[in-house]
Amino acid sequence: MDLKLIKNILEMIAESDVNEVSLEEGDFKIKVKKQGEVQQVAYTQPAAAAPQAPAQPASSAQPQHQNASEGEQSGGDDQPEGDVLKSPIVGTFYEAPSPDSDAFVKVGDTVSKGDTLCIVEAMKIMNEIEAEFGGTIQKILVSDGTPVEFDQPLFIIKKD
Repeated sequence: MDLKLIKNILEMIAESDVNEVSLEEGDFKIKVKKQGEVQQVAYTQPAAAAPQAPAQPASSAQPQHQNASEGEQSGGDDQPEGDVLKSPIVGTFYEAPSPDSDAFVKVGDTVSKGDTLCIVEAMKIMNEIEAEFGGTIQKILVSDGTPVEFDQPLFIIKKD
């Protein structure tokens, strides 16, 4: 299903009195439910894609996000020095272009502005996340195959 089509559907629902809508197109399913001024969106991937995701990442991703945030806020000594690169979208974090490939970057690698650091998959679209500045990878804050939220810290990079 096209991302523009989904956006248009969400806008139409927001402007209407409809409180809940479910759509199915092939293996793609989407359910939108209004709750006051907040909209919830849930979608499911086809069964063939489900085995790729580990069974426990949802529970392990949240604590990592909290720890990274706490380290930033408190200036904790356990976090390496550097600038945090955050996820620009919600999706699934992948450290390599395919399961049998090497990771784009490892801790200690030097990157330049524009280098691909990882992929965040959102609705079957593979979004390459690029370095916003040059530097050295100090820490990778997310495990391969785990869900990430918008603005969740992914990497700590020490600028050159």
